[in-house]
Amino acid sequence: MTEAFYEIFHEISELGIQLAYNTIPGGYHPLHWHEEMEILFPLNGDADVTINGKVYHLRHRQLLVIESGQVHSTAAYSRQLMFVCIHISKRLLLRYIPDIELYRFHCFPDEITDRQFEEYIYLCQMTEQLTRLYVENASAALMESEGIILQILARLFRHFSLRSALEQSSPNAQAHQRLQELITFVNEHFKEPLSLCEAAALLGLNKEYFCRFFKKHMGISFLQYVNEVRISHIYQELQNTDAPITEIMEANGFTNQKLFNKTFKKIYGCTPSMARKRSQ
Repeated sequence: MTEAFYEIFHEISELGIQLAYNTIPGGYHPLHWHEEMEILFPLNGDADVTINGKVYHLRHRQLLVIESGQVHSTAAYSRQLMFVCIHISKRLLLRYIPDIELYRFHCFPDEITDRQFEEYIYLCQMTEQLTRLYVENASAALMESEGIILQILARLFRHFSLRSALEQSSPNAQAHQRLQELITFVNEHFKEPLSLCEAAALLGLNKEYFCRFFKKHMGISFLQYVNEVRISHIYQELQNTDAPITEIMEANGFTNQKLFNKTFKKIYGCTPSMARKRSQ
């Protein structure tokens, strides 16, 4: 599969950790999900992170945790916003906490309690240490970084987690699984014509109920989401190839030039040709 939407991380260490310093292409990463939990820490600007339909405003030098399997997207206020991005495999953390799958982490800047505040500040400070290690490129930096991340995880577990029974058969769990299936389907077929009827049939729903279901849980219509997926791939191709814009547009499933231009400008704040010029 491609990088977005359902992501598989091939560089997870034996400890179950992947540390990266990422920028979001064009400042926008469409709705996607992955099995790993994620810690985000913007270094030089602010971003809106949408998790399961709820928007969280994340300011620079603030830390936010995205639970494993949660559907989320990121919209940055700067095209050059850099994140410390940590992915952790809960499965590989079983060696430390055998019942880790029963815990859910809840750490959002706007929802920190007075009791958690000092711990939260300390978590942010530890994450900044990772940046200094990266810049210094000192020997054994990876070892030290993974040690710091394990400390962060231990503090998150003690102060920002709740134990809850697995709810695999609950309505919320079923809806979540359906969304994951649908996102994976769109990722695999976004270059092809996709209809509401086809998507509804995939989930075994009629078209009218499917539209309400998708809007309720994703915050946008299904067709709008498909177009955002296509646009994100088009943006990356504009940056990395010299192919004509119309050719890239059509190869990624767009047939309506007017809708393409409107959607692209809404997401990236500029025309496709302007976006290409910026990368040169």
